[in-house]
Amino acid sequence: MGFKGSMYIWKDRKRFLGMPLSFTRYALSEDRLFLSVGFFSVKDEEILLYRVRDISVRRTLWQRMFGVGTVVVRSSDKSTPEVFLKNIKKPLEFKELLHCNVEECKMRRRLRISEMSADLHDDDSDLDDDIPELEQD
Repeated sequence: MGFKGSMYIWKDRKRFLGMPLSFTRYALSEDRLFLSVGFFSVKDEEILLYRVRDISVRRTLWQRMFGVGTVVVRSSDKSTPEVFLKNIKKPLEFKELLHCNVEECKMRRRLRISEMSADLHDDDSDLDDDIPELEQD
């Protein structure tokens, strides 16, 4: 996952004792959530934001002491229906950022779908421009 030079809204790593000492990386763009795990053998996953169904935060006592938490993302994605972003900094702030981006992505997608469906209902072959006909006496 090429984090350098890409347009990401947010990036972080899985942390141990509050320090980023792992090979698990997370990133958020305006339409996708990325996960990259591993050093020698790397597994990359991504979730399209419009597929996100639920977001929750879990914080144990130890996590709260070190200012980290786990954000759980549930989605309709078949390959990764549930993702755990473990031990990230400021989990509540990230949850709100993710929520706002998910809603924005869903709104953009609805607009595109509604624009396309409006064109499907009127093929305009009769050139009526959807004007009601006047009754003649």
